[in-house]
Amino acid sequence: MTLHPVDPLAHRALESLIRAEAQVRRRLSADLEREGLSATGFSVLVVLTTAGGELELRALRTRLRTSKANATEVVSTLEGRGLVLRRRLVTDRRAASVMLTPSGREVVDRLFPEHTQRVTAAFSVLDEQEKRSLAEICRKLAA
Repeated sequence: MTLHPVDPLAHRALESLIRAEAQVRRRLSADLEREGLSATGFSVLVVLTTAGGELELRALRTRLRTSKANATEVVSTLEGRGLVLRRRLVTDRRAASVMLTPSGREVVDRLFPEHTQRVTAAFSVLDEQEKRSLAEICRKLAA
């Protein structure tokens, strides 16, 4: 059976987007993985740092745009490594808060400068307008 997409250009764009995302993700996560961190795990630590060190798990999930199961798994892994603490909220025992530990803050302080350099390098092939356009295109696709 021969398959003919209704919009071949959309299929080519999808294929290019998937390839580019995989390549950029590999470039950015290689050093993190050597530290035993996933990209999502590092993102949790960075979000907690920018939020002042603590967030409700629900708010953390929203900022990361991840599922409850994924957020719980990542937080459990980080908690097992002593990078975060999880505690039940006094006001709602069903809800939890996630807090960055001093070890977690040290990891962010140590890895973030190198990470930002890798992000800069990964996107250095684009000029400023192309970066703005890419960000806008991605926002449209994510909406």
